[in-house]
Formats: sequence, structure tokens, C-alpha cells
Amino acid sequence: MIENNLKEFLDSKVDFYNQPSFIAQDPVCIPHQFTKKQDIEIAGFFAAIFAWGNRTTIINKSNELMQLMDKAPHQFILQHQKKDLQKLEGFKHRTFNTTDLLYCIEFFNMHYSNNQSLETAFTKGLHKKELTIENGLKGFYNYFFSLPHIPERTKKHIASPEKKSSCKRLNMYLRWMVRKDNKGVDFGIWKNISPAQLVIPIDVHVARVAKKFNLLQNNKTDWQAALELTAYLRTLDAADPVKYDFALFGTGVMEKL
Repeated sequence: MIENNLKEFLDSKVDFYNQPSFIAQDPVCIPHQFTKKQDIEIAGFFAAIFAWGNRTTIINKSNELMQLMDKAPHQFILQHQKKDLQKLEGFKHRTFNTTDLLYCIEFFNMHYSNNQSLETAFTKGLHKKELTIENGLKGFYNYFFSLPHIPERTKKHIASPEKKSSCKRLNMYLRWMVRKDNKGVDFGIWKNISPAQLVIPIDVHVARVAKKFNLLQNNKTDWQAALELTAYLRTLDAADPVKYDFALFGTGVMEKL
């Protein structure tokens, strides 16, 4: 497929999937249940962190957690008493368990006690003129694990480019928070990170489609593969390369290319 035709094809798939109808069957439906900025941020974070495996299960477990937080995650995190945490005991999604959840709540309590938005957690190591969000992700990892007592097991749930991870789930979360268009899927509530700096949330489905179209040479689904694919997508739209996540993910999962 020659490049102009490929761009037309991918643009058409972006238009097809980047619609409100996409929301209901995607983990992004979880933050869409809220209107308060901080609730959107927290609900979106957990939905993204849970986003591996069956999508129905991801959505169900995310909804379960939101119910345990009384459908007001920001208020719960800032105002909970010790006894309120007891109802979280036994919560589990795959390898994410109560220990991990309680650490996340402790971190969010610390952060939101001093900040109005979670965006600042991703901009600590980021310069506005940097090409990608890489240093922002590294800074977030270090900040997230800056509390005095860190469960070693929880570290596997938060990715970092320093560990050569593709950071798929965090990149997806950043797409939700940063991208802004009139389609209604992504929120665009963060203003200090540019959509141009975002990196494609690459997983096996996205990588498979990218390789089918010769957009990706890297055989590993790692950080370098994410950068390689993003660099190509930037040639199609330098200002908004990760909009093509809709095209690649949709084609790979929905159409099973």
C-alpha cells in the first residue's frame, strides 16, 4: 500500500473508531462516568492500569473499584478513614491486589493533598520542548515510588522506559487525558503536555497491524518499538501522532487483521 493510500486508509479508520460508540466497550468508559476532573483522572488511571486481558473483565473490575470508593474516588482518597479501607480488602484484578491498591491510594492521598491535578505528576521530569513524553514517564515512576514504604510487588504495575517497557497502559492513559478533539472519546483535560509528545500505546495487537503495513521493524514490543512506530506516525500527523491508536488498535482487535 503506497504511503498516500496508507494515510488515507488509517485516517478513515481513525474517523471510524474515534466516535462515542467506541466508549462503551473500552476501558475509557470508566472515567466517562465522571465529570469532576480529579475523579476522571483517578478513575482513568485505575482503568488504564487494569487494562490487560479481557476488556469486559477490565471494565467490570474497574466498576467494582469505583463502587468500593462510593463512586467518588477523589473524595474517598482525601477523606477516607482507616475503617473505610477495610472494604477494599480482598480486591483483586489478575496480579493487582489489595497491597497494590492501598499503596496507590496512599500515593494519591499524598499527591492530591498538595496538587489539584495528577498532570503535575507526569510533568516533573518533562521539558515542554522535548520530542516525546519519555522523561515525563520516568519522572512519574520515580515520583510514584517516592513514599517511605514501597511494596516491592507494586513496582511491576507501573511501567517505565528505563525498564524498556512499552508503557502501553500509561501511554493509553496519557492519550485519554491529553488528546483533545471534538469526537468525545479522549478528554483533553491536561494542557501542559502536548499531544505531539505522546507515544503510541503499543501492544501485540497494535504491533501486529503495524508490521502488516511495514510501519514497524522492531520484533520486540518494547519502548524502542513504541518510539519507532510513533516516529512513523509523526510523519502522518506531527501534531497528533497517537490518534492512529484508534486505527491500529481497532483494526487489530475489532477487525482481527
